[in-house]
Amino acid sequence: MTSSLSLGRSARKSKRRLSPQAMFFREFLRRPVMVGSIIPSSNRTIRRVLDRVDWASVKLFVEYGPGVGTFCQAVLDRLGPDAQYIAIDTNPDFVEYLRDSFHDPRFTVVQGSAEDVEKIAAEHGHEHADYVLSGLPFSTLPPGVGDRIAAATRRVLRPGGAFLVYQFNPNVRNFLTPHFERIDYEIEWWNVPPAQIWWAWKD
Repeated sequence: MTSSLSLGRSARKSKRRLSPQAMFFREFLRRPVMVGSIIPSSNRTIRRVLDRVDWASVKLFVEYGPGVGTFCQAVLDRLGPDAQYIAIDTNPDFVEYLRDSFHDPRFTVVQGSAEDVEKIAAEHGHEHADYVLSGLPFSTLPPGVGDRIAAATRRVLRPGGAFLVYQFNPNVRNFLTPHFERIDYEIEWWNVPPAQIWWAWKD
C-alpha cells in the first residue's frame, strides 16, 4: 500500500517537472487577477527592462511577483558577486517553484507582500534597494494595494534608484505619478500582448 508520504513526494516531483510555461499557464488559470498575463514576458522585453540598470552599483535588487522566474536568470547573469536579489511573491506555488529552480546563493525567495518590502529588505541586512522590478498587475489589485506598494517602493529605494515596471495596462501611471517625479516610458511591441515599460526614478 502506498503511504501518504510517498504520495506527497510524487506530487512535489510532478510539480517540479512542469515547464515554466506550463506552470505559468496553470497559475494564470487559477489566479488570473494576480498573474495578469497568460504567457511570460519575451526575451526582448526582459533585455529592454533591464538595460537601464547600472549593475556595477547594485547591492540589492528586488522583484515583486517573479512568477516562474522569467526575469530571474537574466538578473542573476548581470548581478555582481556580492549583490543580493530578493524575489517577493504571495503565491506559495510560485515560491516553491523558484526555490526548486534557482540555487544561486545571491538569490532569496520570500513569500509575502510587496507592501512589506522595507521590512523584508531590513530583515536581509539592507537599508535600501537599488532597483525594484515589478510585473504585478496594478490595475487589478485590491483597492489601495497598488498605491501602498508604490509608496513603499519609493521609500525603500536609494536616491538614484528606480522602480522598473512592465505592464499591459497604461493605468499603472496613475499609481506611479503620486510618488515619482521622473518617469520614463516605452512600449515593447515584440511581446504578447505588447508590454508597456516604465522606469520611475527616485531623484
